[in-house]
Amino acid sequence: MDLVLNVADYYFFTPYVYPSSWPEDEALRQIIGLMVVTNLGAAVLYLGLGALSYFFIFDHKLKQHPQFLENQVQREIKYALWSLPWISVPTVALFFAEVRGYSKLYDRVDESPLGWSGLIFSMVSFLFFTDMCIYWIHRFLHHKLIYKNFHKPHHVWKIPSPFASHAFHPVDGFLQGLPYHIYPFLFPLHKVLYLVLYVFVNIWTISIHDGDYRVPSLMQQIINGSAHHTDHHLFFDYNYGQYFTLWDRIGGSYRYPSALMGNGPHDHIKKLMAKGKLNSNSVNSNTNNKNSVHVKKE
Repeated sequence: MDLVLNVADYYFFTPYVYPSSWPEDEALRQIIGLMVVTNLGAAVLYLGLGALSYFFIFDHKLKQHPQFLENQVQREIKYALWSLPWISVPTVALFFAEVRGYSKLYDRVDESPLGWSGLIFSMVSFLFFTDMCIYWIHRFLHHKLIYKNFHKPHHVWKIPSPFASHAFHPVDGFLQGLPYHIYPFLFPLHKVLYLVLYVFVNIWTISIHDGDYRVPSLMQQIINGSAHHTDHHLFFDYNYGQYFTLWDRIGGSYRYPSALMGNGPHDHIKKLMAKGKLNSNSVNSNTNNKNSVHVKKE
């Protein structure tokens, strides 16, 4: 994160904000800078990537599903933007430790014990390490003594939109993000690759909430995609994994996605429309107007 902070110092903080007498490597200045950069970066990634997914990938017909809440998208955004600043507080503490040199992040490829192959190895190991950790943290958050206070707010969104991706309780959001920050304290990782992976994690988190259930047939048993994660929102005790289905299989919580068996949210909407129980008015895929559902009462 020091790369980002250095850029912010050079182009913004030093010339326009802080007095020249305040050294860039002073601890308080670094903490303040990290707080600003982290909150701004999180909001930009969330709103920017979320909007791209919402307008160009998310199937707006899902807003007709009976379990898609009234004004859900606005509520997701509001909850996420309330939560992200709270999540940033402990996150900045970890970023500060990185900036002060306590992590195993390195600047040059020749600093890696394995050279260029080390970059590939660290990328793969990062994904598998964080997937394993998030699986068990996620299962822990479903414990009956924990769930109601911390994880239940995220499960309000039974049929999530891309903006549900970051709509967590702050404790929930920080705990599920913790493995990403722990990794560079345990294993060597190139600083640029770390930033790339950080952006990738945000893209992936949005993608498993985007309602696009397509997965290459050869990968359906391996990748924990949007179809898998939607079943987690709907059925609660399945598909806790982040990227892969490995730990769900080991932990006995794997469920083959309903959407890939012709029994997912889209199929449910089609059945309701065929029975005349759902208003057939189309939803404009390029707007976020009223998203209420009209179910006819028998």
